This record gives sequence, structure tokens and C-alpha cells, in this order.
Amino acid sequence: MNFAEWEPVYEEILAEFGFSRAADEAAREEIAALLSPHAFDRDRLRVLADEEVVVAGAGPSLPDDLDRIGKQDVVIGASTAVDTLLDAGIDVELMTTDLDKNPATVRRLVERGVPIAIHAHGDNRALLREVVPDLPPRNVLATTQAAPRVGVENYGGFTDGDRAAFLADEFGARELRFVGWDFDDSTVSPIKRRKLAWAVRLLYWLETRREEAFDVLENRRNGIDRSALPVE
Repeated sequence: MNFAEWEPVYEEILAEFGFSRAADEAAREEIAALLSPHAFDRDRLRVLADEEVVVAGAGPSLPDDLDRIGKQDVVIGASTAVDTLLDAGIDVELMTTDLDKNPATVRRLVERGVPIAIHAHGDNRALLREVVPDLPPRNVLATTQAAPRVGVENYGGFTDGDRAAFLADEFGARELRFVGWDFDDSTVSPIKRRKLAWAVRLLYWLETRREEAFDVLENRRNGIDRSALPVE
């Protein structure tokens, strides 16, 4: 993802939620300092290239979707989806998280050598300081919503789930499949509902870029707000 392409979408997100760009940038610098001078080896994610990648979301449907994951599938788990996957004996090749739910799982995975894409944003700086120093830097891929810098990447995406999809795209996934995604979950908070609406929009943008139709967007495309997206 070229930041010049992402930036207008990012600015729309900032405006809608009232987030601070300066705070995002400060978090980006914080995680960079916590991991310095080490840098994540991007070659470790070549495991995604030319593969059918399963992106597991943390929705309530995930337990019922587990039988859609094959033993040979490459799996990225978003946030607490990883707990459900591990409990079912399903390994993940990567976890995406902003540390707000299950830092113990993050520690559990890095002990196994599994890479973790940790997202730094304006609201999680305290968590970054609490968790990141205890992690082996070689297993941490730092990400940001703001402009990338040395040691901190921006592949696009907003929630843990759609960031996982954008990351899989960046590393050459042949096809993306989605399990555990519940955009109409009535149990989530109003702000989470708005974030899920953005996840729909961003996945639509991604499928358009990839010239691929994501099954998770079936029966949703006609209602998607395209105004902030660089699509026709």
C-alpha cells in the first residue's frame, strides 16, 4: 500500500472518529523506539505468497466456521480469534492485534516463534509500553495507520481484521478467505459497529484492487459507502 493512496482514506477515518493524527504518530515513534535497533525480517511472511490465506475474525460465528479451515491452509488470526483457533488446535502463521484484548496470547505465540503484527495508534501507547519490551523484537512486525517510517509499516486497513487482509495482500496471497466475520453483530458497542462498517468499506476497496470477490461481502456491496474510497 502506497501511503499517498492510503492517506485520504486515513484522513476520513480520523475525521469520523475524532482521532488525533499527532497521537497516532507519537505511538508510531514509541513502538519504533521500543523495538530499535531490531527490524522484523519481512521474508518470514513469504509463507503467505501465492497461498490461499484464511483471515479469521473474532466474531461469534468463528466456532461454527472452524470446519472451513483446512489443515494445509495458511491462517492469519485477528485479535481474540487466535484464542479460539489455538483452543481448536489450529495454528496461525501470523496474529494481528493492537493489544487491547489478549496480551497473554501475544506472549504465548511469540514464545512459539509466531510473528505478531502489533498496531500502534493513539489510544494504546500505555499497552505498547507494558507489553512490547517483553517480546523478542524479531517476532514483532510494527504497524501504523499514519505514515510509515523505518521499522514501522503501513499496509492499509483499520481494524485488526481488515488489517490482516491488507497485510496478506501485501505479501502476495493468491486468494483470501474469511471466517468468523460478523458485520451485523448486535452485541457490539456503537463505536465498534461504526468500525465494522469501515471494515466493510475497506474490504470492498481491497477486493476491487485485487479484482477478487470476497464471499464475506456477498449481499453487501450495493449498500457500501464508496465516497471515501479511490474506486469508481
